Amino acid sequence: MFLRFPVLPRSLLAARVLGFPSSPMSAPAPAMATLVSNLTVAEDTAAAPSPTAPTTAAPAAATALPSSSAPTTAAPPLQLFNSKTKKKELFVPRVEGKVGMYVCGVTPYDFSHVGHARAYVAFDVLYRYLKFLGYEVNYVRNFTDIDDKIIKRANQNGETVTSLSSRFINEFLADVAELQCLPPNEEPRVTDHIEHIIELITEIIKNGHGYVVDGDVYFSVASFPEYLSLSGRKLDQNRAGSRVAVDPRKRDDPDFALWKAAKEGEPSWESPWGHGRPGWHIECSAMSAHYLGHVFDIHGGGQDLIFPHHENELAQSRAAYPESEVKCWMHNGFINIDDQKMSKSINNFFTIRDVITLYHPLALRFFLMRTHYKSDVNHSDKALEIASNRVYYIYQTLYDCDETVSLYREENTSVPVPAEEQKLVDNHHKAFLECMSDDLRTTDVLDGFMELLKAINSNLNDLKKLQQKLEQQKKKQQQQKKQQQKQQKPQKQPEDHIQALAALSAEIKNKLSILGLMPQSSPLAEVLEQLKVKALKRAGLTEEWLREQIELRLAARNNKLFAVSDQIRKDLASKGIALMDEPSGTVWRPCERE
Repeated sequence: MFLRFPVLPRSLLAARVLGFPSSPMSAPAPAMATLVSNLTVAEDTAAAPSPTAPTTAAPAAATALPSSSAPTTAAPPLQLFNSKTKKKELFVPRVEGKVGMYVCGVTPYDFSHVGHARAYVAFDVLYRYLKFLGYEVNYVRNFTDIDDKIIKRANQNGETVTSLSSRFINEFLADVAELQCLPPNEEPRVTDHIEHIIELITEIIKNGHGYVVDGDVYFSVASFPEYLSLSGRKLDQNRAGSRVAVDPRKRDDPDFALWKAAKEGEPSWESPWGHGRPGWHIECSAMSAHYLGHVFDIHGGGQDLIFPHHENELAQSRAAYPESEVKCWMHNGFINIDDQKMSKSINNFFTIRDVITLYHPLALRFFLMRTHYKSDVNHSDKALEIASNRVYYIYQTLYDCDETVSLYREENTSVPVPAEEQKLVDNHHKAFLECMSDDLRTTDVLDGFMELLKAINSNLNDLKKLQQKLEQQKKKQQQQKKQQQKQQKPQKQPEDHIQALAALSAEIKNKLSILGLMPQSSPLAEVLEQLKVKALKRAGLTEEWLREQIELRLAARNNKLFAVSDQIRKDLASKGIALMDEPSGTVWRPCERE
């Protein structure tokens, strides 16, 4: 069988633009660990393959081809960093095969910022990996839909608290869907659980850990010796007026509100202490217990929640029900801008909506995942552009692979996956499991894709050369036989390359899906086009203007005005646009700005 490849696959050209080798024999690529980048909903991971034998079947375009040999390496025991014990620990769920996970959600009074995306992408990765490992996960993520900030913003807007919070809940859900975060099993709102909050406060008071002052209810920190066991802080660090409200009616400065007496113009509910509303911290204690029980496996959130929010949660829950326990507390790092934490309170933030206007949502996800979840991420346009270009390279390579393999979908080949590529697939699968089971080392996982991508491009290149060679040899059959007799080592045939491509592509797609990085709502061709549209927008260019520049450059080259043509190329490269000359004409792709 013969295939004609008139042009070099664009992923090879893209690799050259990005400085990646197109073959494992080329000069080594720049270490991905030096690149600051990051990679939302892949197919429901309930249907994900077993961690001991992930599917490595050929992509849909090559369904007639036999499946490659699936790796059978079992996942190592999962270890997660516990913020309470300050060390990595073997994860053993309370109930075998089941995991209860609670992650603190947003206060919906405005569009969510990239710091929120950092948290929910991090815990989406954990959620997906737990499901991949075969656990039945009950994932709960709440909405704090009654809060001082919401009340203030609603009054400023002249609307109800419910109207404001519901609107921004919907906006948040739209944003995380763009980032391909799987929806949690439960997304409770505080205002739907007032009854459970009142019951919990009643139990705290009954056990001697709460007291009532003029319709307000406070938690007595002095009555609870375990206080600060999560954060490791000292009581003298709790300066009144800093993170704890100043109120002369309190017994002690560190005491915090469980229930706030009603104020004029604020929503309120009837309670044993009069009309009022919940304090901030009590809500998560009540909702986590309601959906997961008093003992559950994982409680997550940003590092800023360790104190006071999670510290107070822990105290409230155990003060009411001493058997309450979270097996593993997990916290993600911040997003920093100029070495300062991104925060709405100091107007130092970019919304998710702002960023995905200029960058593809999967580029933002990749950017966030390029840094380990516990570490801080420094936000910059350069880092986002690098992430966008890496994502483009990955998808262009997979697209080229699919296009080539699809040409063989009718062939009934029975050759196995070549040993070299099968070893790459097996090693990648093993390394993926080792990295993910070691506290979700996504930085190393993303680096690990490079070897498989280089192998795909190497096979595409070799296959193209082989087809050209076979076409020439067809005309010289006698000469071909003599050459084959002289060969010391069997050469790969087209079907060998196709099986290699199918296996390599399937392994990459399988693992990208587990990470939430495999596009689901659009085919690869559309996602590549979307990435190009975003690149033009960042550069302030239009497709029409770019085409004119390409025509001007072509005219300059035809007239041997090479200085002019080279200047056009350099000017475009400075705007993040790379030109590539192919036999069929000049094409362009996004690139890092020169």
